[in-house]
Amino acid sequence: MNALLQIDGLQVFYGGSQALFGVELEVREGQAVALLGRNGMGKTTTIHALCRMLPSRAQTLRFAGRDLRSLSSYQVARLGVGLVPEGRRCFPNLTVTENLIAAARPGAWTLERVQEFFPRLGERENQYAATLSGGEQQMLAIGRALMTNPRLLVLDEATEGLAPVIRSEIWAAIAALKQEGLSILLVDKSLADLLPLSDHCVVLERGRTVWQGPPEGIEEEVKTQYLGL
Repeated sequence: MNALLQIDGLQVFYGGSQALFGVELEVREGQAVALLGRNGMGKTTTIHALCRMLPSRAQTLRFAGRDLRSLSSYQVARLGVGLVPEGRRCFPNLTVTENLIAAARPGAWTLERVQEFFPRLGERENQYAATLSGGEQQMLAIGRALMTNPRLLVLDEATEGLAPVIRSEIWAAIAALKQEGLSILLVDKSLADLLPLSDHCVVLERGRTVWQGPPEGIEEEVKTQYLGL
């Protein structure tokens, strides 16, 4: 498998405070990679830097062969990085359909296909996003990202705060996307759900990559020291 995303030596500063200290990360074509670490260790910051939502420095920041360091966030999205942000961030005053088509790009994922993938979005197509349940908003956020026809889907805490039955639906949807061969970068607190879906794991501690490897290689020492388990 070829590397779709390559990050090496990624540094991010918030004013005079440094948040990332040389993060290393790679996602290959068709791979699901879990970005792990306790709260405040740099996972969301890494995602925001990848999507060029934060200024950063890096030895390597490449996606699909393109250097991202001089690009803006909309250019990264157009290259094929589809972000499902933490907190969903749907457009509350737009309908479900309007949310889905707002950033749509040509490709296999059409409005009809997203509605088939998440039937509830079809049932609520004319409802405003603000009136949806949390689970429905998460489906909408994922559907909106899929409508950009991404080569890499980035999910930041996609099941946070959801009821168990909805969490199961979201995980099943992610598993189906992986089965189709979509490359995925995942952040989530539920290791029991996350690790079986992952081909590779990257663990962050205080803004540094401290461990990488297959999920079955995560030893108890790593779980205790870096994941708080």
